[in-house]
Amino acid sequence: MATSSILLSLSLLSLLSSSLALIPKPNSFILPIAKDPKTLQYSTTIKMGTPPRSLDLVIDIRERFLWFECDKSYNSSTYQPIQCGTKKCKLSKGTECITCTNHPLKTGCTNNTCGLSVFNPFDELFVSGDVGEDILSSIRTTNNRGILKNINAPHFISSCVYPDKFGVPSFLEGLGKGKKGILGLARTLISLPTQLATKFKLERKFTLCLPSSSKRTGFGSLFIGGGPYHLGSNQDDFSKFLTYTPLITNRHSTGPIFDNSPSTEYFIKVNSIKVDNNVVNYNTTLLSINRFGGGGTKLSTVVPHTKLHTLIYQPLVNAFVKKAEIRKIKRVKGVAPFGACFDSRTIGKSITGPNVPTIDLVLKGGVQWRINGANSMVKVNENVLCLGFVEVGLEKLGGLEPSFVIGGHQLEDNLLEFDLVSSKLGFSSSLLLNKASCSSFRRF
Repeated sequence: MATSSILLSLSLLSLLSSSLALIPKPNSFILPIAKDPKTLQYSTTIKMGTPPRSLDLVIDIRERFLWFECDKSYNSSTYQPIQCGTKKCKLSKGTECITCTNHPLKTGCTNNTCGLSVFNPFDELFVSGDVGEDILSSIRTTNNRGILKNINAPHFISSCVYPDKFGVPSFLEGLGKGKKGILGLARTLISLPTQLATKFKLERKFTLCLPSSSKRTGFGSLFIGGGPYHLGSNQDDFSKFLTYTPLITNRHSTGPIFDNSPSTEYFIKVNSIKVDNNVVNYNTTLLSINRFGGGGTKLSTVVPHTKLHTLIYQPLVNAFVKKAEIRKIKRVKGVAPFGACFDSRTIGKSITGPNVPTIDLVLKGGVQWRINGANSMVKVNENVLCLGFVEVGLEKLGGLEPSFVIGGHQLEDNLLEFDLVSSKLGFSSSLLLNKASCSSFRRF
């Protein structure tokens, strides 16, 4: 199995690399991350094709590749469709051979083309998208202290969805205003981190710093290729604050599209949960992946707030409410979708947000990921803060559903390093403890 993976990686290097000898080797790439105040989606902007077209893409760490909607106005002269049956189609895990009928041939609408199942996680719809390669242009590179220059990545593989081909006006329902597709960061050979690392001989790592602010000056950061990690004007390398836990491989495919391969999503092992240092009592077997691939804990950037199985959610809320009562925090009526809400006028403030009971995730290896008030509480109106966890009813859980999905709000202002070779997750817990945040991307 390991030998097969190495051979595939070598094949990818041979197939995707172009003449890059004249391009200085970057230490890493960095892209800004914006937060949409209405949808709570995180997005970044890339430039694709000739002439370069700016694409605002929602970040989804479970999606397997980059896909975008190429409407009638998109027509890149450097776009090359990948044909069915080719090595690049096999490396992309193309699922079918697709053609374009009743439309003029153009970018995203070609014949005898490798096809992939493209999924919109917000509309829960999938279609077949063309697989092609084009120039990913003007990507920012970094050295130890900042930006070096913008460089191009030729022959970048992505999927282009031409909506009229399927008789629908758009495939972007549910995405934030102006968003054109999804930037996939999953553990695949054609995800953005793997392609860039392979082309430029970088470490196969990517690092997220999701912003808590939705202001135009509050951008987060996506690093590709490893550290150092400098945030805003702070010259510290924040990799020194990382603690590591293994990334767990779910041997069963998960998500909306299933095959016989292991899941490409990111799972970690939570051994126990504490509230104010006291262990919460619940059925801990729910946090192990079962023989069908269900259960366990995964990370998500498209789920806005952490989702918990009922049999974990209820004991956690009970424990949190009891600890809140000791602090004389007044509980009020719940505000959907949250079940535990409090009068914010009875809650003090701290460097890490509202001064509420702490929640610790005790992970494999004995390390602890602390969730402080800024990540545990959500402001729903002027006088009410709610515990930002959502209950998933038993009737909605199938055999393949995870029991614990850590959502975007709980990931904000945490530095998260995904090491795809060593299969481990580095996490900082709240950067607010170190007088830093993820809403500090430097504008150059």
